[in-house]
Amino acid sequence: MKNNKKTRILVEIAIFSVLCVILDTFSFRAWGQGGSISLQMLPILIISFRRGLKVGLITGLVFGILQLILGAYIINPFQAFLDYPLAFALVGFGGIFSKNIYKSYIRGKKISLILFIVLGSFLGSLLRLIVHIISAMIYFGAGAGPHQTVLIYSIIYNSSYVIPSFIITTIVLIIIMSSFKGLFFKNV
Repeated sequence: MKNNKKTRILVEIAIFSVLCVILDTFSFRAWGQGGSISLQMLPILIISFRRGLKVGLITGLVFGILQLILGAYIINPFQAFLDYPLAFALVGFGGIFSKNIYKSYIRGKKISLILFIVLGSFLGSLLRLIVHIISAMIYFGAGAGPHQTVLIYSIIYNSSYVIPSFIITTIVLIIIMSSFKGLFFKNV
């Protein structure tokens, strides 16, 4: 029975990672050095809420590796690691709220349920943003204007796509949670 559960989790990781890739193809790319507004974080957060932190981290890592394989903007190996596997693995940190989300659902506390979904989405998005800012400060600082620090440039540039992605993803998460609880809760 234990092997059956592990196999099911591995299949879910594969499916949700591929869903990230698919959602990434439907993104708004308006920036020259990368970054896009999309729902690519959505499957990572759903599986994080469904299975917890560890599975969320692994799913994000797998998606980041898939992005590298399928074509990514790479300057050097460390930048590639920061902007893809690490950044998306950290989105899985939303999974630290998985037990709170499940308990809120079981107890019928909709406001608390939505709050924990927002917090999980915010944490995952914030950690991703921090890694992108660090990467931009190290590798893309030349894009900063003459009267702009590299830090400010990095924050503005990366916030311009991560924050809208966070907002859209969170709204969709709440809608999905209301309609398709089976995606969030493995026992429902």
